[in-house]
Amino acid sequence: MAGAVRPLLSRLFTPNYIAMAGHSPSPTRRLAHLTRHLLASSSSSASGELSSVGAPAAAGPTRATASKGFAAVLVCIFEDPRGDTRVLLTKRASSLNSHSGEVSLPGGKVEEGDADVKTTALREAEEEIGLDPALVSVVTVLEPFLSKNGLDVTPVIGILSDRSLFNPVLNKDEVEDIFDAPLEMFLKDDNRTTRKRNWMGMTIPVQFFDYEAEGKKYVIWGLTAHILTRAAAVVLQRQPSFAELPRPKSAPVTSKH
Repeated sequence: MAGAVRPLLSRLFTPNYIAMAGHSPSPTRRLAHLTRHLLASSSSSASGELSSVGAPAAAGPTRATASKGFAAVLVCIFEDPRGDTRVLLTKRASSLNSHSGEVSLPGGKVEEGDADVKTTALREAEEEIGLDPALVSVVTVLEPFLSKNGLDVTPVIGILSDRSLFNPVLNKDEVEDIFDAPLEMFLKDDNRTTRKRNWMGMTIPVQFFDYEAEGKKYVIWGLTAHILTRAAAVVLQRQPSFAELPRPKSAPVTSKH
């Protein structure tokens, strides 16, 4: 019986399962196909980046100088009992000096000893919310986004194959709360607004998403919202129902002769 079928994400890498899909796959089977595609595409890319997929052609705001540093965030997705794709999010501690009380993705600055941005994202997620890296399968990374603080922030997309195995342990010095939201919401215009904000001396549009879960209200905005819209477009292979904002980036550094 269909109810006896194992959860999709625990079998994403089983070739026999991939081969079962027909010409009109369900959303969950499309996710399985996409995961295989992302893994194959990333492994064939020298940089491992797959962020240009469906990205808006318009050039985003560019910072004239090199970035001040590098960071990574984990876009950790999983499948809920209904088969919907969801993403883990945190609310930063109100005591923090930077972005206090804001909704964010687990992540932080690249540290000496990190092999790559994937390592950074997984390490930070473990430190912040107790997510064991062994539970997450990294499938690809996106091109870096430039934060208002001048950091190049690389989104790392990973799959949590069994949500029930993850028991959050919050680092209260950094994280006040953890929740999850449907990834698809970041492709919809529902509960979304756009406001003008100053970004490194330039006025740019910034998007805000309102979300409520278990009686708590959250506002997901700025860089986090921007990254989630890009990640959702790549993962779900669909364009947003609104005009996606171009990705802020730092100007490439050119050598002087």
